[in-house]
Amino acid sequence: MGRSTQGNKMFSPIKNTKVYEQVIDQIRNMIDEGTLKKGDKLPSERNLVEQLQVSRASIREALRALEVIGLIECRQGEGSYIKASFQDNLFEPLSIMFMLEGSNQEEIWELRKILEVEASGLAAKRITSEQLNELSDITKRFMNSEGEEESISAEIDKEFHYKIAECSGNILIFNILRTVAILVDHFIVDARKLILMHQGNKEILFSQHNEIYLSIEKHDPAAARQTMRTHLDFANKYKSQ
Repeated sequence: MGRSTQGNKMFSPIKNTKVYEQVIDQIRNMIDEGTLKKGDKLPSERNLVEQLQVSRASIREALRALEVIGLIECRQGEGSYIKASFQDNLFEPLSIMFMLEGSNQEEIWELRKILEVEASGLAAKRITSEQLNELSDITKRFMNSEGEEESISAEIDKEFHYKIAECSGNILIFNILRTVAILVDHFIVDARKLILMHQGNKEILFSQHNEIYLSIEKHDPAAARQTMRTHLDFANKYKSQ
């Protein structure tokens, strides 16, 4: 359960008309300073009114805005908390931006290539023994998924890529990649079927994943980047059709 900030006075009074923006700025600053952390409970509305010296209506407006942008979650009968996880909050604004900007599938894959190639190099340098064992297990399950339902093989495939991003040690790469992957799933649902329509491509996919794993196992960043680049170029060739 998150820490409560109920009894401490940490906010400053707000004196201009842009109340909700000032509340947001103060909470963001407190997160940046480490005063508020993921999972922490915010002071009650009454406490915020006293500390910020604004109306309860203004506080409620600010809390609604913070909830909409995904910074806090309001639990009925419990109060408001800093979100413990922000991963899912990335998808909706990114997907809306994708549609409004008229972006195309190729742009998604350009971004994914940038992220995953570098993530593979970082993973080769930073992966722990425990993580390497986990990646090895995923690789073996993928290689042994021949004959399984295609949905199972596809899930193991995604798990493989997510694990490499996690092993990069960069939480931004990991979260952004997962968000981009959701977009890929959403907009290119038949991509994998298209690849597997061609005889021999399943064996190529198995081989490419194994080569990526082996390069990471050898802690060879250059080889890891190259094998991932080769794999994504191969997949993108079919997704561009």
